[in-house]
Amino acid sequence: MYKRILVPLDGSPFSEEMIPYAAGLAAVHGTELALLRIVDKAADQDDARDYIDWMASRHGAEGLCLVDAGDAARAILEEAARKPATLLAMTSRGRSGLMELVLGSVAQRVVRGANGPVLVYRPTGARAPDHAPVKLRSVVLPLDGSTLPEALASDAARFAGWIGAGLEVVSAVQTVDAAKVGEISGGEMSKLESGYVHTQAVDLAKRHGVAVDWEVLHGDPVTAIADHVSRRGDVILAMVTRRRDAIEAALLGSVTSGCLRKAGVPILMRLP
Repeated sequence: MYKRILVPLDGSPFSEEMIPYAAGLAAVHGTELALLRIVDKAADQDDARDYIDWMASRHGAEGLCLVDAGDAARAILEEAARKPATLLAMTSRGRSGLMELVLGSVAQRVVRGANGPVLVYRPTGARAPDHAPVKLRSVVLPLDGSTLPEALASDAARFAGWIGAGLEVVSAVQTVDAAKVGEISGGEMSKLESGYVHTQAVDLAKRHGVAVDWEVLHGDPVTAIADHVSRRGDVILAMVTRRRDAIEAALLGSVTSGCLRKAGVPILMRLP
């Protein structure tokens, strides 16, 4: 599915927190792993090259160092496009430790400009990463009945198959007051809630030949999804973002942005 995994680094521990996930993915099939450092002045290139070569040697990766005084996001996308079938994997913030709104400005433009999914992780900065590869065992795909999440379903299924992981389809359902929906028993309500997600899971298993599990979550979608994955260190989420106006584009979809803040796992995200 992918022939190279490209991880942009800016020299900070924040950006390095993606490396364990990228290294774990690369280890599955011996996929090429490349670490990219971009500087805007030629005078900084020697130090940046030393840093990226050292990081690359730790992970059996290729080290790339480019000088580009323009747009870092554009340079990242151009390097990704240089080799077809490249997966971009990056953190949502870097050197400053700050974020613009939910997604850092560079990561935001990379997600919007990429031709396919981008793996994004919100770093914590709580401790220096030990860089040990993470073996991912499950791809969690939240669906809400709309066509936007379903647009990512095939990508998520193929990704799970590529890394030998299971696919888990979930749907977060808000608690409904029975008085508002008439005389519906608990069993009937449960069937209504589970019917959609079960149907989607069966269809994805048939079409892509992957092991698919499913579950109905209850409560606020962000909280329910984050609680479902936050204590599991071997999963990623697969979610779509929304194309909106110039201001809202930075916020992503409300559920995606909330999960990026709270879930503590990488998100394979793409625009529909």
